[in-house]
Amino acid sequence: MRSIATYLTITTCLLLALTPTLRAAETPDAPAPAFGPVALWPGTAPGDDPKEALEEKTVPGKPGQKQVTRLTGVSKPTIAVYKPEKATDTGAAVVVCPGGGYGILAWDLEGTEICEWLNSIGVTGVLLKYRVPARKDRPRGEPPLQDAQRALRLVRASAKDWGIDPGRVGIMGFSAGGHLSAAASTNFDKPTYEAVDDADRLSARPDFAMLIYPAYLVADEKAEAPAISPELTITKDTPPTILIMTGDDRFTTSALFYYRALQAARVPAELHIYPTGGHGYGLRPSEHTVSTWPKRCEDWLRGLGMLKR
Repeated sequence: MRSIATYLTITTCLLLALTPTLRAAETPDAPAPAFGPVALWPGTAPGDDPKEALEEKTVPGKPGQKQVTRLTGVSKPTIAVYKPEKATDTGAAVVVCPGGGYGILAWDLEGTEICEWLNSIGVTGVLLKYRVPARKDRPRGEPPLQDAQRALRLVRASAKDWGIDPGRVGIMGFSAGGHLSAAASTNFDKPTYEAVDDADRLSARPDFAMLIYPAYLVADEKAEAPAISPELTITKDTPPTILIMTGDDRFTTSALFYYRALQAARVPAELHIYPTGGHGYGLRPSEHTVSTWPKRCEDWLRGLGMLKR
């Protein structure tokens, strides 16, 4: 993978007048996976007790919340593979990690809709259904990190069958899923579970990472000079990373200091901070210029050489 110059871009474009479009994951218009869902683990997920398996279900939002399919009670994590049209398939793939505060998964907003966009630029979307909610007596990010590492390895193990280049497999996450993607980017050399098959001999290092309004990247958002969260150890081997954030997001400090840490480690990185837009917008258009973030990510991927056929 070629490196790119580390630089910071603060985006302050004119506002665009766009009509919001709402889409639910479970409608007939939702894309169907080409492969899967594929179970991540041959039996019970590591560290889980089968006697305490949860009931997987969708939960309604609170009054006034946007239309989102909220999935919880995940005890059997899976991946589902969404393929682009053959004529436009670049061979690159992205493991997609929806957010939801490690309590739910925003399944359509930050999952199926994202895979559909990735397909539109010739990239395979691998939607990760990781374990939520957080398990008692375990760090909240530990089971999801096991699932993310396993997902990356399974994608590489199945690369030939799924038409994927094993050297162009990235990860992308939103909010808590952004934290999970950062954890996968900084812990790939640390075993989090015992190997279960030959797939676990393969690398769990993402080739690139896209963190969209990531949360929990620093230990204390209110500190004057916050430290990076202790579970995120950034080194020169951390993969190239792009961060998308808005100035009115309560996690803006996370993105700023994570970018600075990447820069200090000489990791190729790019940061876009839009003036407004809040948190949890996904791909859905709005009057805020942050709605243009997919184009920034596409350009960044192109610059990395990930979109070459």
